[in-house]
Amino acid sequence: MFGASIGRGAGRIITAMVAALARSSINPNLLTVTGVSTNVLCGLLFGFGYFFWAGIILIVANLFDMLDGQVARLSGRVTRFGGFLDSSLDRLSDMVVFVGLMVFYARDTEFHSTLNVFLAGAALMGSVMVSYASARAESLIPKCDVGFLRRPERVVLFIIGALTTHPESSNPFLNRMPAVLWILAVGSYWTFAHRMYHTWREVKRSEAASTAPAAPTAGGPEPDRRASPQVTPKASASH
Repeated sequence: MFGASIGRGAGRIITAMVAALARSSINPNLLTVTGVSTNVLCGLLFGFGYFFWAGIILIVANLFDMLDGQVARLSGRVTRFGGFLDSSLDRLSDMVVFVGLMVFYARDTEFHSTLNVFLAGAALMGSVMVSYASARAESLIPKCDVGFLRRPERVVLFIIGALTTHPESSNPFLNRMPAVLWILAVGSYWTFAHRMYHTWREVKRSEAASTAPAAPTAGGPEPDRRASPQVTPKASASH
C-alpha cells in the first residue's frame, strides 16, 4: 500500500509537470536534447569516479526522457522526426554511461579492473544489439519489446550501482556496481536472444497464416464432393 501511494504521488507530479510544459509551448525535441546532454554529464561523472552524483544526474536525465514523449502527445506535436530523434539519442545516452564506467575502471587507480572494463564493454555491445534487434524486427512484425532487460531496467540498475558506491565502506550491501555490470553483460545478450527468437516465431506464424488455404465464403457454391462413377470393362462370358 505504501509503495502504491508513492507511485500515485509520483504519477501526479509527472502529470502536473507534463501539463505545465505542454502549456508553455516548449519544443519536445528540446527536452530530448536536454536529457541526452545531462546523460553526457553523467558519463563524465562516472569517468572521474563521482558515482553518487552520477546516479543523481542519471535520475534527472531520465526524467527528461519520460517527459518529452508525453509533452509531445499532450501538445499535439508528435512528429516522425521527433520519434527518430528520441530513439537515436537514447542509444547515445546508454553508450556514454558505459564509456564513462570503462574509463573509470581502466584508469591507473586502486579501482582499476580489467574485468570490469570488459564487462562494461560487453554490456555496451549487448545493449546496442538489444535496441537494434527491436528496431529491425519492427520492420517485420508489429512489436518487439520482449525481454526482461530493456532500457528502463538498465537505467534502474545503473542508478542502484551508482548510489550504492561508497568505496570507504565495507558494508556488503554497498559497492554493487561490479554486480550490476555482470547483470547487464549477461542479461543484455539473453534479452537479445529472446528478441531474436520472438521475431523468428512471429515471422513464421505470419508466413504460415499467409500461405494457409482460404476458407470457402459463406453462401458460396460448395465443391462437388460426389465421387465420379468408375467405368469397369465388361467381363467376357466363359463357355
